[in-house]
Amino acid sequence: MTSVETNKETLQFETEVNQLLQLMIHSLYSNKEIFLRELISNASDACDKLRFEALGDDALFESDSELRIDVSFDKEANTVTIRDNGIGMSREEVIENIGTIARSGTKKFMESLTGDKARDAQLIGQFGVGFYSSFIVADSVTLETRRGGLGAEHGVRWESKGDGQYTLENVEREERGTTITLHLKEEEKEFAESYRLRHIIRQYSDHISIPIMMAKEGEDEAGEERVNQAAALWTRAKKDISDDEYNEFYKHISHDFEDPIAHIHSRVEGTQSYVSLFYIPKRAPFDLWDRDRRQGVKLYVKRVFIMDDAEHLMPDYLRFVRGIVDSDDLPLNVSREILQKNKQIDSMRSGSVKKVLGLLEGVAKNEAEKYTTIWQQFGNVLKEGPGEDYANKEKIAGLLRFASTHNNDNTQNVSLADYISRMKPDQKKIFYVTAESFAAAKNSPHLEVFRKNGIEVLLLSDRVDEWLMSHLTEFDGKSFQSVSKGDLDLDELGDKEEKAKREQEAEAAKDLLGRMKEALEDKVKEVRVTHRLTDSPSCLVVDEDEMAANLQRMLKAAGQAIPDSKPILEINPSHPLVKRLDSVSNKEDFANWSTLLFEQATLAEGGQLDDPASFVSRLNNILVQMS
Repeated sequence: MTSVETNKETLQFETEVNQLLQLMIHSLYSNKEIFLRELISNASDACDKLRFEALGDDALFESDSELRIDVSFDKEANTVTIRDNGIGMSREEVIENIGTIARSGTKKFMESLTGDKARDAQLIGQFGVGFYSSFIVADSVTLETRRGGLGAEHGVRWESKGDGQYTLENVEREERGTTITLHLKEEEKEFAESYRLRHIIRQYSDHISIPIMMAKEGEDEAGEERVNQAAALWTRAKKDISDDEYNEFYKHISHDFEDPIAHIHSRVEGTQSYVSLFYIPKRAPFDLWDRDRRQGVKLYVKRVFIMDDAEHLMPDYLRFVRGIVDSDDLPLNVSREILQKNKQIDSMRSGSVKKVLGLLEGVAKNEAEKYTTIWQQFGNVLKEGPGEDYANKEKIAGLLRFASTHNNDNTQNVSLADYISRMKPDQKKIFYVTAESFAAAKNSPHLEVFRKNGIEVLLLSDRVDEWLMSHLTEFDGKSFQSVSKGDLDLDELGDKEEKAKREQEAEAAKDLLGRMKEALEDKVKEVRVTHRLTDSPSCLVVDEDEMAANLQRMLKAAGQAIPDSKPILEINPSHPLVKRLDSVSNKEDFANWSTLLFEQATLAEGGQLDDPASFVSRLNNILVQMS
């Protein structure tokens, strides 16, 4: 290779990266040995990527097709070196992609930190520590790399002391791949020992499919030996894999710091042959709601890595799932375009979804405490399922959990099966209310008649709930009914005497309803006697086929256009305010009273008034009149 210009420059870390680096070093110090796991995982990924890219360009191997990872140490120099002959990096890739922490999303991640060291350490684990874990044990790090390919002009050297800046220069480098040398801190000499490095490799990286090589032990020993089993973990029989091995493999593919909460490992044989291994993380990643996030399922073909964000293998509502699928039937040159139109992929996706949903069902049935954790972390994502996956709508619905008037607190632990088991003998529907907050849902005036009759109502206050209920129409033969939409059928509530009473009140209130409709002509579609209220004077409802008021507010706040519609005002004729209104003869005063009831109903359901000042003035005038 000809000599090259060094083009040496000193660059600064971004502020957020430097802050996170310092926090990570101190938070993870008690688990400092994981640095080797992270560097070996990165080396393994580099080898996998070379193997895949070489399918279309064999020249990338450069006559060196035996992929491997070498780990060595130098006691005198107090260094540890990890070398791979994977794909390597160009100068631009080193700047952009040297470690997970340097990728986009760092600022958003920093905003999620709380200052609580224990919790922040867990957040760092879910974010992924990657290359920068080196600085837990090293006071300086040197990385040399060259991208594979006969046209590569030079290598790149990156050096840093983790102090806010790094140097970058071009160097001559014959071999393809990456070499990382850690200059250990004085107090970390233990890692420049053969037995210590071997123990860490066997504990954390034994499942890596690329051979990890070290010099043979003993003064009289010469040559190298493989330290890990170098067999893809998912190809082994389940009975031969320990929980610790499953957990370490999860950390390898996810770069998570914590063990997963559950996993499922299965093999499918027949018209199709593939192996899948899926994990449910213990915590939601900080970028779970990021539209540009990476998917969590890696695709392999005949043990050859193909891609690490195979979104075609798992639907969006299961984007928190991590794992691998290894097919024996797909071609090695499979592309994203082929995946979009491949019946085998569709079948594998369908089978994988059933496996994951089955795993969740099993945890929910047999390990309620674990499922509570899963729901707290991923419940709002699962709620997207009924709208995305019609074929599995019933299964997904069975996994959903809600708050309800049965518990009367914000703990979402009521399943639809629980609700149905407590339904009244003549009850045909599952009742629910949606609101912007749990307090608004819990205190909604629409619930009054349900509480009086001992009817349980689901309390929905997550933003995704409106989307959910627009797609979830029934469960186990029972249809859903919003308590704020349509005209309630009191026969279903088993209160025929109450219904007869309301009919009599409606007849007696015809004149009052007409006067109120005239006074509120520009605000309401209709004024009618309520079947819902027992204590409040009024409430607003919409017709069965119209958009719920809460959804209208959400769309309006998001700048979306909503169809023009007016609500229905329901009044409680037995309430003292309504009785007083009926006796008001002055037209202007009657209009003010009517408007006040309308505005109260708007506020009670979480809405906002167009003119709050006029509401206050109107209320004050009425209070003065009543004093």
